[in-house]
Amino acid sequence: MKKSNLYYFSLTATILLVFIFSCAEPGAKFTDTPTSGNIKIAVDNSYEPIIDAEIYTFEAFYKKAKINAKYAQESEVFDLLMNDSVRLIICNRELNKEEKANFSARNLKPRITKIAYDALAIIVHPNNLDTLISMEQLNLIFNEKISSWKNINPKSDLGKIKIVFDNTESSNARWMREKFLNDKALPENCYAASSHAEVIDYVSKNKNAIGMIGVNWVSDKDDTLTMSFLKKINMVSLSQKTNASIDEYYKPYQAYIKLNQYPLTRNVYIISREARAGLGTGFASFVAGIKGQQILLKSGMVPAKMPARIIQMN
Repeated sequence: MKKSNLYYFSLTATILLVFIFSCAEPGAKFTDTPTSGNIKIAVDNSYEPIIDAEIYTFEAFYKKAKINAKYAQESEVFDLLMNDSVRLIICNRELNKEEKANFSARNLKPRITKIAYDALAIIVHPNNLDTLISMEQLNLIFNEKISSWKNINPKSDLGKIKIVFDNTESSNARWMREKFLNDKALPENCYAASSHAEVIDYVSKNKNAIGMIGVNWVSDKDDTLTMSFLKKINMVSLSQKTNASIDEYYKPYQAYIKLNQYPLTRNVYIISREARAGLGTGFASFVAGIKGQQILLKSGMVPAKMPARIIQMN
């Protein structure tokens, strides 16, 4: 599809949203529209590279629009939404019971749009060749029943395993706590960096480390920063099976995410509390539209709103 056609498609979709969602509060004064104005949004740190690309492209189409994204840990992102500091957030979980009750008590009906399927990538030091790990082994690592790389490979010359997150309060840490620890505290062998980039840097310098990052940080092969990251680490292949053959281990590539063969997959959402067709609605429509979904596809994520093409090579 030509760029001009994409532009008119996005504009048409936005105008349609204006018609559908025009329900501004009586007497309220707003200065933004779906394609103009200035708003602040909050975004989970895991999605900084891809949302930067979405905002850049959206503002290139709509010159009068300015979207200021605050990238933060999951808890802060939801606090900003619940405190009415932002109208829109991008995250990898839906509202919990307390948050739904809060909105209901204020007669607000937030709109939740699934925009992509994402994955948590597991990374190790570039000299660590033990890159085939089963979900059972990962579970034992988190429960401190596997503490050394020698427990995974007796021939390994590495020592005690150190788990590294961007932050122990991040969505990545919360997600792994829910998956392996029944939401209990992370084990003592966990280390908190301050960002995804620092996780990559730490793993690249520490042979015993195993890091957890959002897959879009290491998936865009056209991005120079991504390529510099990939030179620093090895990516782990995971298997659902305990005694799997080598072809039953999968990296967080798009086809394996789409087919649910890579085990650590999750959804990505836009949650909007905008009660009218403002700039937040326009941006959400753009990300869920053709151009926005193409950007997600390029980032290594799987778009939720457009068909994905799976090619089998024989």
